[in-house]
Amino acid sequence: MYPKISIITPSFNQGNYINFAIQSVKEQNYPNFEHIILDNCSTDKTIEHLKKYDHLIWKSERDKGQSDALNKGFSMATGDIVGWLNADDKYLPGCFQKIANCFAEAPQSDIAYGDYRWINEKGDVFQSRREIDFDYFILKYLHVLYIPSTSTFFKRRIFDEGNFLDDSFQYAMDYEFFLRLALKRYKFIHVHSYLADFRWHTENKSVVALQKQINEQEMALLRHDELLQKVPSSARAYLRQMLKLMARGKRYLLKGMKGYYFNQWQHQAVD
Repeated sequence: MYPKISIITPSFNQGNYINFAIQSVKEQNYPNFEHIILDNCSTDKTIEHLKKYDHLIWKSERDKGQSDALNKGFSMATGDIVGWLNADDKYLPGCFQKIANCFAEAPQSDIAYGDYRWINEKGDVFQSRREIDFDYFILKYLHVLYIPSTSTFFKRRIFDEGNFLDDSFQYAMDYEFFLRLALKRYKFIHVHSYLADFRWHTENKSVVALQKQINEQEMALLRHDELLQKVPSSARAYLRQMLKLMARGKRYLLKGMKGYYFNQWQHQAVD
């Protein structure tokens, strides 16, 4: 029995990369999936590429941004498991089967995330990213989001229970979403396998809008963290910096104990 997996891909002018994303889904050799693409009226070759694939479910229409497009896709999804794949990223072979196995072996889990690799514009791997098991303190206070959306999958019940991205966030929507799910006691589980490739290029939001992303992360944290809410604004920045350093130190320690830093620059094969 293969649980159905729905993949949601928001798209806007990613014609240089979207074929790789589509092929990485199609070539999973997994018998029960759907791939839904929500395109924001791209003006490059994206639509031309989408028309080549009979298996896709896709729309090209105006949206209010990436979060809005993803929410439309989450609402359309019919799978038991839902994944979020940006148009410039791609899955690694065997990803779907590993996720299906993970949820079968840990049926109490709601969100599964795996390890991933960084690739450049040409698709060359330049760093391998093994991550730690879920830690709520680190999720809240680390200076970066250590759970990669590109290798994260959700149980369908998360969306059935009314949980969607906050579309007022355009740069840290994943961070805010994960914080909110953790507060609601949904259970995260870490898959100790490389599941996806995250592509770095000049149009990445993390490159072109880094400060906006940082600002939105801070907004989300203050919204959801009772400790920071109770601290006077005059002392909040100092406390935030201390918590950030503590989270960073804890993550360094946990990853260092597992030896992850010794091989992150090696080109890891799919495991």
